[in-house]
Amino acid sequence: METISYRLPSFEGPLDLLLHLVQKHKLNIYDIPIAELLDQYMAAIREWQEADLDVATEFLEMAARLVHIKSSMLLPKHEEAEELRRELSGELIEYQLCQEAARRLAARNIGGDLFVREPEEISPDRTYRRTHPKETLLDAYLAAAGRGKRRLPPPVQAFSGIVSRKIVSVSSKIIYVLRRLYRRETVSYDSLFERAGSKSELVATFLALLELIKAKRIRVDGEGRDQQVTMNRGSDAEGADDLLADGAPVWAE
Repeated sequence: METISYRLPSFEGPLDLLLHLVQKHKLNIYDIPIAELLDQYMAAIREWQEADLDVATEFLEMAARLVHIKSSMLLPKHEEAEELRRELSGELIEYQLCQEAARRLAARNIGGDLFVREPEEISPDRTYRRTHPKETLLDAYLAAAGRGKRRLPPPVQAFSGIVSRKIVSVSSKIIYVLRRLYRRETVSYDSLFERAGSKSELVATFLALLELIKAKRIRVDGEGRDQQVTMNRGSDAEGADDLLADGAPVWAE
C-alpha cells in the first residue's frame, strides 16, 4: 500500500480526512468501498500515533463508525449497513459542496468593506399565464362543482316523507263530522271521506267517527255502501269540546 505522509493539523476533521482519501485514491463517493476506505483511514491513524501525535477523539469516533459499518456488511442481511453507508456518502457529498463554495468565495477576494443592498419591494405578478386543454378545464370544473354539491344540505324532497307530511288533527275532523250532521242529521258513511285529500285525512276522519260512536253522539246503521251516519238526539257541534276534553286523539298522520 502507498505510504501516506501528512500532518494532523492539515485536516479540519474526520470528514476532511475521509474526503481527502476518497479523492486521492479515486474512490466512488456515491458507492464507497468501506473496507478499502477503513484500511486507508486506520493507516493514517497509526502513522500519527507512531509520530507521537495526539489523535483527536472525533477521528477515533469516525474509525469506530467505519468498523461498525464494515461489521454490519458481513451479516447475511445488511440493510442497516447500506443505510449507514448511504448516510456517510451524503455527509461527504455535502462537505465537498461546502468546500467548493468556500473556494469560490475565496476567489472573489471579498474583504471587510462589503456593501449589501436591501431587497427591493416588488409587487408580485399574479397573472396566470399557463394554458390548458378544454377537457382538463371541464374535468376540473366538474370536480369542483361535485365537491360543492356534497357540502350543500340535502334538498327538501329528501325529507318530504318525514317532515313535509301533512298532519291532520282528529279534533278538526270531529268538528267536521258534527257540522255535517248538524245540517242534515243523517249522511252516508262514504260521503264523509270524499273530501279527504291524503291518507292522514282518511285516518283522522275514521278516528273521529270512532270517538263520536264511543261517546254515543252518533250511530252508524246499515251495511256496505248503504251505511248511514246519524246524529243522536241531544248531540250537536258544541259538544265536540267536551268530547276532546275526555281524551280523544287530537291529530293523526
